[in-house]
Amino acid sequence: MTPSELFYQSALTSVPGVGDVLIRQLISYCGSASEVFRSTLSKLRKTPGVGEVTARAILHPDVLRAAEVTQQQCEKLGVQQLFYTEKNYPARLKSFYDAPAMLYFQGGADLNAVRTIGIVGTRQATDYGRRITEEIIHALQPFRPLIISGLAYGIDIAAHRASLACGLPTIAVMASGVDIIYPYVHRKTAQEMLLLGGLLTENRPGVKPDARLFPARNRIIAGLSDAIVVVEAAAKGGALITAEYANNYHREVFAVPGHLNQTFSQGCNKLIRDNKAQIYTRPEDLIECLNWDQPVGKTALIDKTALALEFTEEESQILSLFRQQSEWHIDELSWRTQIHMGKLASLMLNLEFKGLVRTLPGKKYQLH
Repeated sequence: MTPSELFYQSALTSVPGVGDVLIRQLISYCGSASEVFRSTLSKLRKTPGVGEVTARAILHPDVLRAAEVTQQQCEKLGVQQLFYTEKNYPARLKSFYDAPAMLYFQGGADLNAVRTIGIVGTRQATDYGRRITEEIIHALQPFRPLIISGLAYGIDIAAHRASLACGLPTIAVMASGVDIIYPYVHRKTAQEMLLLGGLLTENRPGVKPDARLFPARNRIIAGLSDAIVVVEAAAKGGALITAEYANNYHREVFAVPGHLNQTFSQGCNKLIRDNKAQIYTRPEDLIECLNWDQPVGKTALIDKTALALEFTEEESQILSLFRQQSEWHIDELSWRTQIHMGKLASLMLNLEFKGLVRTLPGKKYQLH
């Protein structure tokens, strides 16, 4: 049987020394993952960023053998492999240069959910932090957001468990393969998350958690979330790294203020002081900032029309943004989607013809 394109995509992610950015470069130059492996050594060396050592590493037979093992593991575990060119790959991540080329997902959540919130914080959460986490999720329940966190001790696991209690989908972004739950004591919660939520990682099955993988994991949490809420954090730690990524990705960041002398409020208070986060005082802070109080009919219109119409990948990417808020300036749309302004104008005209958006003064667009 002829190997699938996904097989070659998986193989490309297993080449030593080839990261997410170079994978995109190779596919852009060669046309597809399968064509990368059909290329000659000479052609590969001409690809920007590829030298002799990398070119030989790509064509080494061990690479395809590793991809075969990964494919078998994913089939056995019921894990989806989502390459960045695929329709089901999270649209919120596609515009970031450092987004994972391949994701591994186990579960039933919609990774392109209309509304998403990331909730993060210290592993040594206080009763105050756990209570605030539960209150946030309970208040957001009517809006049915996808809750994203990292399955760690403290605030993370409190967010996942509160989501399950409220019947909300929740996914854990992991710094290991989906088959290695860390910490192991959260295995039962992880299993409960699979029906409505799931487990997501950029690491192939069998990869054990490692210190260097956690910051990389945090960028995925930030990129997937429309807003990040830091509930409790010390002066240094993973939650602050997630907030930094969120700021770089132009995501909304909120921090819950705490006692001045409380160690695990220092990070939140510092984010607020340095204008790197908005102060969180009530659920309405989130709801109003993300424009979640808009009439349900407008976002429902997109979903209903999507059942009857087919959209290109770029159109779907644009509509994903309009699910987050009903009005956008064309410059912001171009930046968020990384679509050239001329092509974007043509795409917006097409969506206007389909009755989904309308033009406003000042180069703005709004849901029709």
